[in-house]
Amino acid sequence: MGISRDSRHKRSNTGAKRAQFRKKRKFELGRQAANTKIGAKRIHSVRTRGGNQKFRALRIETGNFSWASEGIAKKTRIATVVYHPSNNELVRTNTLTKAAIVQVDATPFKQWYEAHYGQVLGKNKKKVEETASKSRSAEKKVAARAGDAKIESAVEHQFNSGKLYACISSRPGQSGRCDGYILEGEELAFYLKRLTAKK
Repeated sequence: MGISRDSRHKRSNTGAKRAQFRKKRKFELGRQAANTKIGAKRIHSVRTRGGNQKFRALRIETGNFSWASEGIAKKTRIATVVYHPSNNELVRTNTLTKAAIVQVDATPFKQWYEAHYGQVLGKNKKKVEETASKSRSAEKKVAARAGDAKIESAVEHQFNSGKLYACISSRPGQSGRCDGYILEGEELAFYLKRLTAKK
């Protein structure tokens, strides 16, 4: 028995059984779920209708995550799945799907922030010691930007642990990529509430 996406086998709205007037068709087929896990990159290609291809990410450990309020995106490592809106089983098994809430490594974002604003995020909030000598014009630019360095307290608090909460917006089982965005504002508050309620 193949996995089928048709609705002919379902009962009608009134509960009546529909007559079976034909067998399964190729265009109604469904496939096994990818169940993407965190691990060394393993992607299979699948031939689909029209000779097109889908890319099944069976294992993946990195992705591009955007920080919307700063207008940047960085490639970073995915640590773990912390919440899933559809199924707690996907959290337990660390399965990556669209809309899964994950923890990602904060280091690339921290390094960018330090280089851009000249301020350290996390536990020791001091001025960045000048390791590489910068030109005067570069130093002026950093000093000018330092006044605009505003970061949400809930996000800043996460930099202490070195991990940020992010939401996956791509479909790893279809595109072979695991990209998303850092949670901020009301959305972050909502998921923090759900995470604490769960415990």
